[in-house]
Amino acid sequence: MSGRGATDIGPDPRGPRTGGPSAAPGPPPAPPGAGPGGEPAEIAVAPTSWVRSGLLLVALAAGLVVLTVAAGASGAFRIPPSEVLGSILHRIGLGWGSTPDALGEDVLWQIRFPRVALTVLVGGSLGCAGALMQGTFSNPLAEPGIVGVSSGAALGAVLVIVTGLAPFGTWSITGAAFVGGLATVFAVYAASRADGRTEVITMVLTGIALNALTGAVLGLLTYYSDDAQLRSITFWTLGSMAQATWTKVAVVAPLALVGIGVAPLFARRLDLLALGDGPARHLGVDVERTRRVVLLLVAVLTASAVAISGQVLFVGLVIPHLVRMVAGPGHRLLIPGSALAGATILVGADLAARTMASPAEVPLGVLTALVGSPFFFWQLRRMRARQGGWA
Repeated sequence: MSGRGATDIGPDPRGPRTGGPSAAPGPPPAPPGAGPGGEPAEIAVAPTSWVRSGLLLVALAAGLVVLTVAAGASGAFRIPPSEVLGSILHRIGLGWGSTPDALGEDVLWQIRFPRVALTVLVGGSLGCAGALMQGTFSNPLAEPGIVGVSSGAALGAVLVIVTGLAPFGTWSITGAAFVGGLATVFAVYAASRADGRTEVITMVLTGIALNALTGAVLGLLTYYSDDAQLRSITFWTLGSMAQATWTKVAVVAPLALVGIGVAPLFARRLDLLALGDGPARHLGVDVERTRRVVLLLVAVLTASAVAISGQVLFVGLVIPHLVRMVAGPGHRLLIPGSALAGATILVGADLAARTMASPAEVPLGVLTALVGSPFFFWQLRRMRARQGGWA
């Protein structure tokens, strides 16, 4: 490869091979997406896949709009959907439709829409992080919690709750959760790194061990907490959007939007990682650096989400699978599709969580786990049957 990038594949000096594509006369076509300096090759997507994926994104966006209106209309204080839509249109400068009265406007914009906005950010972050996680691990059963982000964030929050240390006031718990999530990921990565590289299986096993350790510490802290502390701990371990405010939306939004915006830049590298570490290196991917940066991105997305909402399980596992069934395995469409699907589905799940047992509220993390666990078992059996067993 002297003087040329790893993906600049030219005519074979040994001549055309019989029986293969290069047997045809003329030079072979250049690989799509090959750029100067050994940029990773880009995997082409069939036109039919683009159409199907485009329709999926449009359907998800439409579903998100419908669920947003439904979430604004539903609750103890009923507001007609037409007035919810009219209020949104008036806020964006379009004077169409009727609007609710002053009390209805306050309910919408001070209680319900902050919750919807936060749910969109959390769902988008977790869906995107799940797609990145499965891509960098080359394993469809991977999800952000496998490297301990969620449990580490919960542990950081519970430590502040039980010890009473609050140097940053009401933001101390959120800050501790964010730092705890990041610290757990860095600990897993450092413990699984040897001889300058990181093996996926070692990282997975290390994450499982660290999750068990954090779970044990959480149990110990819960045992020594009082009744008031137990209520706060329940929020972090079960997950909820009940404490949403515009201030919390403003805190999460920069991290979530930047993370989701940066994630598609790694799409080609993740496509090539699916071929295996060796072939990916041959095609110009710095595997170790890519895996390190993607894990950092997953940690930021997941920790920022969990620091506000508590543990919301199985979103990062289930959402990418649902999108992959329609859009295919290409990460250029899978990553934004997973973010949009995560936002849409989590808004629907949160709407169900606060209305299905009204006036009580089902913890969001419990609801997502009830739906996600059977899907995980189904996917596990499906993979095992496809591969003919694990041995």
